[in-house]
Amino acid sequence: MASCGEALVKLLEGYGVDTVFGIPGNHTVQLYRGLASSSIRHVSPRHEQGAAFMADGYARASGRVGVCFLISGPGLTNAATGIMQALADSVPMLVITAVAARRDLGMGEGRLHELPDQRALASQCTRFSHTLMDPRDLPRVLARAFAVFAGERPGPVHIELPLDVITANADDVDTQPWPQPAAPGPDPTAVAEAADLLAATRQPVIVLGGGAVNAGAEALALAEILDAPVCNTVNAKGVIPASHPLAVGSSPSLAPVREALAAADVVLAVGTEWSETDYDMLFLGDIELQGKLVRADIDAAQLARNQRPALAIASDAGLFMAALAEKLAPVERGGAMRTAAVREAVRQQAHYHDEMRALFDCLQSALPELLLVGDSTLPTYYAVWQYECEAPRRYFHSATGGGTLGFAIPASFGAKLARPELPVAALIGDGSTQFTLAELAAGVEAGLPVAVLVWNNRGYREIRQGMVAAEVEPVGVDIFTPDLVAAAAALGCHTARPKDFDRLADCLQQAVRQDRPTVIELRQEDFITQPAGEWY
Repeated sequence: MASCGEALVKLLEGYGVDTVFGIPGNHTVQLYRGLASSSIRHVSPRHEQGAAFMADGYARASGRVGVCFLISGPGLTNAATGIMQALADSVPMLVITAVAARRDLGMGEGRLHELPDQRALASQCTRFSHTLMDPRDLPRVLARAFAVFAGERPGPVHIELPLDVITANADDVDTQPWPQPAAPGPDPTAVAEAADLLAATRQPVIVLGGGAVNAGAEALALAEILDAPVCNTVNAKGVIPASHPLAVGSSPSLAPVREALAAADVVLAVGTEWSETDYDMLFLGDIELQGKLVRADIDAAQLARNQRPALAIASDAGLFMAALAEKLAPVERGGAMRTAAVREAVRQQAHYHDEMRALFDCLQSALPELLLVGDSTLPTYYAVWQYECEAPRRYFHSATGGGTLGFAIPASFGAKLARPELPVAALIGDGSTQFTLAELAAGVEAGLPVAVLVWNNRGYREIRQGMVAAEVEPVGVDIFTPDLVAAAAALGCHTARPKDFDRLADCLQQAVRQDRPTVIELRQEDFITQPAGEWY
C-alpha cells in the first residue's frame, strides 16, 4: 500500500522539486517514508525558522519553489517569521505540515502540538492555507498551489495533512502533476492606450519591481525603444544590467531618484508595489508624481494600492512589456544623459557612503559572479542604493519587506543549494547572527562553501541611533556580543578576521573553494572611518 505521504513525495518530484528543508518530528515521520527513495534532497536546519529562510533563499536564487516539511504546532509557529518574509516579497514557497487527526481537529483536548486552528494561523502569512481531508484531493490541492506559483502573484502556500490522512491508503491517487497555467497577458485595448500615452511622452521613466525579475530581456528592449531611464527596487536589481547607460540603479528612496520620478511626464511602473520600504526608506513621505502613472502588475488588487494610476493593467510583466514594445517605435529622448545626471546626483547625496562603496567593490572584484544575500544590517541599508548587479537574482535581502533578522545565513545556504555554480556570500550583522548562528552547523553538514560576512559593530547600532535621535535613552541595544569567530569554529566552520580590503579579497576567494562555510568577521572600525547610518 502506498500512503498519502508517499504520494505527496511523488507528486513533488513530478513538479520538479529537488530539495526539501525540514526537521523531522513525531508528527511528520510518515511524510518521510517516501523521501529516502526519492530524488529529492533533504536538508535539516537547526530551527524551523531556518527552514523557511533556506526555502526563501533557494526560491529567490533560482526562481523555483522552495519547499518546507514542518511538524504541526511549533514547527509552523517557529517558521512563521520566515514565511511572513516570503509573503512580503512574493517568494514562491510551499509549506507542508502535519496537523492533528481529523477526529481531533478543533476539540481542544490537549493533543501533542495542538493549536485551536492551525490553518487560520497559517492563512495570515500565506496566499492560502488548506487542510487536506481526503488523499484523493491531494493532486488538486497541489495543482492549485503550483497554479499560484506559475500564474499569479507568487508567495507561500500552506497545506496541512492530518495524521490519519498522511498514513491513509493512496493507491488510487494519481501522482501525475497537473499542467501549470500560463501567466496572464494584458488586455490589447489597455496596451494600445498605454502605447499612445508613451508615444507622446518627452521625459518618461520606467520603474521595475520584483514582479519583473523574469522579464529582463523585455524590460531592456522596451527601455531602449522609449530611451527612458530605468529605476528599480531591491528585488529588481540586475533586471537591467547595472552597466547599461539607461540603468539608474540606486533606490527610489533617495531624493535624486524621487525627483526624477516626480519630474517625468509619464512613469511606467511594472511589477512594483510602491511600498514604503522601497520608495520611502528614509521616511520622506510619498512621492508626488507630476505626470501620468501607468502601472502593470500580475496582481490586480495591487494596482489599487499606494499610488493611483492613470492606467492600470493586470498582466504578467514580460508579456505586458513585450506587447507594449510591439506598439512603439524607437524615439531619442535623451535617456542616457538623464540617467547619468541622476547617477551623479546620487553619488553626491549625503546618504552615499564611499567606504561602503569600497566594501561592495571589493566583494564584486574578488567574486565577479557573486550572489550576495543580505540581512538587516548597516551595509545592507547602504546596499539598497549602492550595490548594483549585472544579472537578476544576484542580490536580495531581508532589510526591506518583512524586515526580519537572522535571514542571511540560512537564506544564503538555500541560495547555494539552488545555484551551486555561483559563488555565494551572506552579509549579516553581529546582532542578526545571534538569531540563526546555529544554522552554520547545517551549512557544515551540507558541505556548502558560503562566505558568511559578519559586520560587527557590537549590538543593534542602527536602533541605538534611532533612540538617540528620538531622545530616548538607549535600552536593550548594547547587547553582549560573543566571540563569533570562536563560536563559528566550534560549529565546524572555517573562520577569518581580515583587517583590510586586500586581506578580505583573499579570504573571499579562499572561502568559495572550501568544503563548508567560512565565517569572516568584519569589525566596523577596521573598515569605516566616516559616520554611517545617521539618517534620522
